[in-house]
Formats: sequence, C-alpha cells, structure tokens
Amino acid sequence: MRPPRPGGIARWGVPRPRGPAGTIAWLIVKLRFLVVAAWIAGAVVATVQLPDIGEAQAGALGDLVPNDADALQAEIRSAEEFAFPLLSRTVIVQRDADGLSPAEQARVVERAAALNTGDYPGLRGIAGALPLSNTLGRPPFSRESSTTALTYLFFTSDVHQSDRGRLAQRLIERRIEPSFDGYVGVTGAIPARVDRTELIADRLPLIELATVLLVAGIVGLHFRGLGAPLITLLAVAVAYLISTRTVGAVGEQLGFSVPSEVEPVIVVLLFGVVTDYSIFFLSRIRRRLADGEERRAASAAGSAELLPIIFTAGLTVTVASGSLVVAELGFFEAFGPGMALSLLVGTLVAITFIPALLAIGGRALFWPRAPEPDAPAPDDGEPPTEGRARPTRNRAVRLATGHPILTLLACVALLIAAASGVTRLELGNPVIRGLPGDSTVRQAYAEGQQGFAPGVLAPTVLLVEGPRVVEQRPALRRFQRLLEDQAGVAEVVGPADRPGGRTFGAVLSRTGEAARFFVVLDMDPFSARAVNVIRRLDRRMPRLLAAAGLPNASTAFAGDTALSAETIDRALDDIGRVAPTALLAVLAILAVFLRALVAPLYLVAASLLALAASLGLTAYVFQDLAGQPGISYFVPFAAAVLLLSLGSDYNVFLTGRIWLEARHRPLREAVRVAGARAATPITIAGLVLAGSFALLFLVPLWAFQQLAFAMAAGLLIDAFLVRTLVVPALISLVGPVSRWPGRRGPREVED
Repeated sequence: MRPPRPGGIARWGVPRPRGPAGTIAWLIVKLRFLVVAAWIAGAVVATVQLPDIGEAQAGALGDLVPNDADALQAEIRSAEEFAFPLLSRTVIVQRDADGLSPAEQARVVERAAALNTGDYPGLRGIAGALPLSNTLGRPPFSRESSTTALTYLFFTSDVHQSDRGRLAQRLIERRIEPSFDGYVGVTGAIPARVDRTELIADRLPLIELATVLLVAGIVGLHFRGLGAPLITLLAVAVAYLISTRTVGAVGEQLGFSVPSEVEPVIVVLLFGVVTDYSIFFLSRIRRRLADGEERRAASAAGSAELLPIIFTAGLTVTVASGSLVVAELGFFEAFGPGMALSLLVGTLVAITFIPALLAIGGRALFWPRAPEPDAPAPDDGEPPTEGRARPTRNRAVRLATGHPILTLLACVALLIAAASGVTRLELGNPVIRGLPGDSTVRQAYAEGQQGFAPGVLAPTVLLVEGPRVVEQRPALRRFQRLLEDQAGVAEVVGPADRPGGRTFGAVLSRTGEAARFFVVLDMDPFSARAVNVIRRLDRRMPRLLAAAGLPNASTAFAGDTALSAETIDRALDDIGRVAPTALLAVLAILAVFLRALVAPLYLVAASLLALAASLGLTAYVFQDLAGQPGISYFVPFAAAVLLLSLGSDYNVFLTGRIWLEARHRPLREAVRVAGARAATPITIAGLVLAGSFALLFLVPLWAFQQLAFAMAAGLLIDAFLVRTLVVPALISLVGPVSRWPGRRGPREVED
C-alpha cells in the first residue's frame, strides 16, 4: 500500500489537501483547463445570448419612487376630479432680463391655447399646456417683473418619457425661437431623469476603462509583474460579462427593472471585489511557490487554505446585499438582488477561475520577478534582525496588541468625531440641481428661478376632499389664507382667487367632492428643506382645517416635493427592515465561520462605527464645505449596506487568518503574526476597492459624487484604521473569550 503524502493522498501527481475545502481545491486544480474553458465559454454565451442591464431596463419613474405612494394616488385623483391637470414635469422656460414685451407674453398664452386645441401639426403628442408669467412681479412669488414665462406641458399617455423632451425642443425650434431673442430651454423632473440616464450611459465606458487601469496599476505594482494584473483583469472580465448579463436576463424574466443609477455601482463593486479575492489568492500561492512547491501543489494547498475564508467572505457580502430584497422601495428592491447576483458570480469566478489559472501558469505568471521567500516577520515571535527596519504594518499591529486600551480609546475617539456629522445629514432628492453645470436642464431651471420663486418649477398640489366641500367657499378661502401664511410657502392659488366665480374644473371639482390648491414653495422643491416644509405642512393640516372651518375634510399632497418626502420616508422605513436583516445575516455567517458568538458582536460593532464615520464625513464635506443643500436620499442607504457587507468581508479574511494561527500559538501572538501577514493584502485590496468607488466621481452627478466619497472614505477607514488597529486591539483585549463558546486550543491561553 502506497503511503499518503504529508498534505494528503497524491493522485494524478497532485497532493490532495485534507478536508472538504482540500477536495474542492484539488478538483479545481485537476480540472484546471476545463474550469478556465467553461468560464470563458460562459462569458461568450452570456454576451451573445442575454440582454445587459441597460437593455432590460424599463427606466420608469416608479424605479425611484414607491408605486403606491400617497402622493401618486393624490395625483391620480386630481386628474380624475378636475377638468385638466396642474402638475407637469416638463416645463419650457423663456426669459429676457431686459423684459418680455407684451406681444411676446401674449404669444405665450396663444401657443398654449393652440396646443390645447391640437392646432400644431407634428406636436400632437403634446396634449395640452398651461402658461404662466411674472407680469405682476409680486414677491415672494415673483422675483422680477415681466421677465420670465413658463409653459407647463402635458403629454398623451403613449409618449414615452425620453420623447417628451424632444417634443418640447421641437416646439421651441418651430414656434418660439423664430420670434424670440431671449433665453429659452426645457427643464423639469422628466427631462432631468432622461439627462441623468444618458449621462450615466456616456460615462460608464470611461468608468470601466479607468477601473481597468487602476486594477492593472495597483496589482502590477504590488506584485511587480505582468501576469498578476492579467489574471485579475481576465477574472474580472469573465465575472463582469456573466453577472451583468445574468442580472439583465433575470430582471427581464421576473419583471423588475434595474435603474440606470445601479449599473455603475455594480460595475465598480464587481471590479473591486473580484480584484480583492484575486490579490488574496495571488499572495498566498506566490508564497508557496517561493517556498519551492510545484505549481499545481501550491495552487491546491493555497486554495484549500483560502477557499473557506473567501467563500465565506463572498457569501457574507452577497447575503448582506441581498437583504435589500425586504425593502419596499422599488429602487432598493432591484438594487439588492442585482448586487447580490453579481457578487455571487464574482465570488464563484474568483474561487475557481483564479486558482485554475495559477495551476496552469505557476511561476511564469509572476514574471519578470520570480517569487521569493518572505523575510521572517518580526512579529512571528522572533526578535527583529539587527539593523532591519520594522515594517509600518508590523509596528501598527504590535501597537494594537501591546496597548489595546490606549489604541481603542484613540481610534474610537477619531471615529466618533467623524461620525458626529451623521446628526447633520439632510436627505433630499437633487434631481435637477444635482446635474452638471453645463446641463441644459439645469441651466433652464436656474433661469426660471431668476424670475420666480424656485418652487414654481415643480409646484405642489394640495387636495382637500370631503362631502360637498366645494359649497364651503368661505371656509376654503380662509384655508387658502392660512396656507399662504405658512413658513416656506411663496404663493397659493385656489378658490380665493375666484371669490364669486362659478368656473369648475380648475380648483373646484365638478363632482363637488374636492378642491385643490396650487402651492409654490420659496425654495428648491427637491431640496431637503422643501421636503421638511411639506412634512411640517402635512402635520399641521388637521389644525389648519379646523381653524378654517373644515374639520371633516381630509387633505393629500401631490407633486415632486411630496413624492420626494414620501420616498425618503419609505427609505427610512426600509432601513428599519433591511438593517436588522443584514446585521443578523452577517452575525450568523460570522458566528458559523468563526464558531464563536462573542467575536462577531464586536467585529460588526467596529464595522458600524466605521460606517457612521464615513457618513458623518460625507455630511461635513458636501453640506458644510461644498455647500450642497443635502445628501441624496439613497446614498446613506446604499453606503450602509455596502460598507457593512464589505467590512464583514475583511473581518472574515483577517479573523480567519488569526483563528488559523491560534491553533498553534497563544492568541495575542496569533494576532500579531496573522495581523502583520494579512495587513498588506487587506491594505492593497482596500486601496483597489476604495479607488474603484472613487472613480464614480467621473459621473458628474451629486448623488454619484456623494456615494463615491462615502464609499472610498469608509473603505479606507476600514482598511487602515479598523482592520489594522481596532480589530487586533479588540481581539487582544477580549482575549480567548472572543471564541466563546468554541473550544480553546492548548496554546490559545495568553502567557
């Protein structure tokens, strides 16, 4: 009987490492050519046969707001109860600082009338128009007199959102520009959404190229060769092609649309995560090759060590991202499964494709620098060599393990100081102001605000409903006056503007069951301040109705500000569902992987503190330094899920190494050795991932720049502060209790 080799049973010339992970790693190495060919073939088939995310995207407004929102329902009832709508999300702005002539102001009204009667051939997709000018110059509603005119456009139901801006531009070219010498442009929430989608699509190839160059540069410099970045980029390409096409196909089959805002996030996340795992494999297998092991044996043994760690890390990120499926907001419902599916594919590619390539190429893949044995680390229990400078990472880990209380106090103080900015977070929805400065939609928005109160470009409609409410004219007029006196309100148009009129359809419903008020705010209607004003008004409605003599009536707000307020409120409610789900999932996976209950608790707590610090810094930088009126509502939500899951990813890698070392060393010594050895891969991985998210700055939208900063700051805090200092200090301070109720090895008790 042939005796087994030390690493396991040798078959086909490759020692099989012990355990289930060893068997899987051994099979990957034995089937290396088939594994590589299968993944490449899968990428080719997916690219040819499946739709990508953009092709499968519906791009509906409902992607970003709840489809059952009360504001949307109020808008529908308003359209049913009254003769014509008041809310438009496509507006033509005309402005002349020297003044609009009476003839031009008359033409504005005449064009609207012609559109309402369908008199313009080629423009019949425009169902109607509502003109408004600042002729009277009455502040605060008007900021100037006779300088600006707005034309709110309404469209037939068969006109797609992307076509509405084109129809508005055609109206300008044919009917306005020939006789008007001033400024004219199109603005509104729908043109802004189309502008944003096109801008993301235009910048996505640049983000992909920049991410490729970043990955190639950092990985190439770290390994000082050409093969390592080529392996990494090939793995990223395979994962990217398969995952994005799979997400598109699944979304198309299940009927959910992945919003355009999600695709760049998935791209940089996938690039960063696959690169991270590639760095871990390359580092471990290179060390074994440097020790003289044969390429297949080194790949099998190194993969056997890393497979449980990296699979658990990938599973943690996947499950935490997938927890967004419990959200009710459509944006997050699509965001979560899209990310989770992409990450799952990326993890599977990383743990199979990369070891197979390393088993094929071996040392040649690290050319021109052959793998060399590492110098003994000074933290491996041996004294430092005379004259040899101690690496920074070793000094940091030694500081954390030697003085854990002092280290924790200093680090926690820094993190809490940064996290204090969370109390200053103002959530808004900068649909238009968040566009780049050269956007024609933003320019038209700014021109309109020169002549009017800002809220006129996205007004709010307030419905007052009740039995025979239109007969209570004096009470409705009193209610309008009370509404006009509220802080933040610039103008209210309603029944009080026709005190004795019998005209129905504009502000009084023909059924007699509803009245409506056209409310203009004196601030940007998409800002955090406007959202707070609508919330405050909504809370005051019962008192205002009672004071006006309408105690039995009910109210409902419609319009973009009300939609933003409700969307933000739903997002905050979703946090209450998603956060516990994600935390429990992460804790459960960490507990199973580490076979402990204590360590997962403080590891997740450290990740949460890093998350709070990154969000606090985001508030300070963008609200206080950059002067932006608020943070896009989905930025803290997306950053929270991503940073929590990615922080747990690094937790798994670091603590997994420490637990392995603790099998044959005292725990504090295991922290020093494993922390020093894991510091470089974690630091490089953190730099790659932070750099990948930082590239979202290439999309010149406030939301993407805010998310880029929050993610980059959080990942750098995690890699350089939390994993290097906080976690080693916590494990050293808590000691063997960290592994409770798991068994302690004979050498895991501190000396």
